[in-house]
Amino acid sequence: MPVSALPSLSVVVPCYNEQVVLPEFHQRLSAVMDRIGRPWEVVYVNDGSKDQTLTIMRGLEQQDNRVSSVNLSRNFGKEIALTAGLDHARGTHGVIVIDADLQDPPEVIQDLVSAWSDDVDMVYARRRAREGESVPKRLTAWMFYRVMAKLGNRIVIPPDTGDFRLLSRRALDSLLQMRERHRFMKGLFAWVGYPSKAVLYDRAPRAGGTTSFNYWSLWNFALEGITSFSVVPLQLGTYLGFVISLLAVLYGGWIVLNTLLFGSHVPGYPSLMSVILFLGGVQLMTLGLIGEYIGRIFNETKNRPLYFVESYHVEGVRQEGVKTV
Repeated sequence: MPVSALPSLSVVVPCYNEQVVLPEFHQRLSAVMDRIGRPWEVVYVNDGSKDQTLTIMRGLEQQDNRVSSVNLSRNFGKEIALTAGLDHARGTHGVIVIDADLQDPPEVIQDLVSAWSDDVDMVYARRRAREGESVPKRLTAWMFYRVMAKLGNRIVIPPDTGDFRLLSRRALDSLLQMRERHRFMKGLFAWVGYPSKAVLYDRAPRAGGTTSFNYWSLWNFALEGITSFSVVPLQLGTYLGFVISLLAVLYGGWIVLNTLLFGSHVPGYPSLMSVILFLGGVQLMTLGLIGEYIGRIFNETKNRPLYFVESYHVEGVRQEGVKTV
């Protein structure tokens, strides 16, 4: 396929240490995309992998001229790697986002394309079942999506939905106009708007390797999502301060009245320390919350590029030192 003949669909796949699953993933993806019958490409993004992921990508390029690869200069994280892939996607009609670990089966792409029409700009895959995941992880995921639904203001993030989806070219071009550094892609997909449709599927267990997400990283991910699309936590801090102040006024009034009626007495030390520690904890928590927002403002004002590309391979053509802002 000559470089001038642009594909109709692009498949963007961010990768970090995926050497175990990448060959099988590409085999299954190719079979699915060939059945769809549209010209296509796949853009693999190497996000600073420490294993042989990049070597496998290079091998796939030699076997299949529909394979493109973006090698980032270091590990920038999945959200930035996904953005890099979307920046380099050349699909004229749409782009598909999917992970390489095979938890999101490539075969579902056919359902996404079938549900896609001129009246629908985004078709997202909604999980009906989550095989191979622990009960705590499923529970925390369920809680996260419900909390986001309450905190997202006018942004409605579909529950039980990850990055696996199909976007029209119009939706993609709109999405790429947002260049914020703290990127919560699920929220950005929802913020763009446009008509959307859900496709239900069963999520499979991870085919190989180990996930890079632990509970600490998932907590930070949730914090990123909440602070990126809602100021409700700051409002809650204000409301909490108001309630505590009101209780303090009522308690102070009770002390004055009790003193006038029954005389003065020295309050107990344990109750005094409890109040002091409680108020101190609330103040520190509120300051930390404010600090989270200020830290994001600080990072945005630096105006640094989102990422640097060490090399970009497309249809056998290599480009080096590419920088995208």
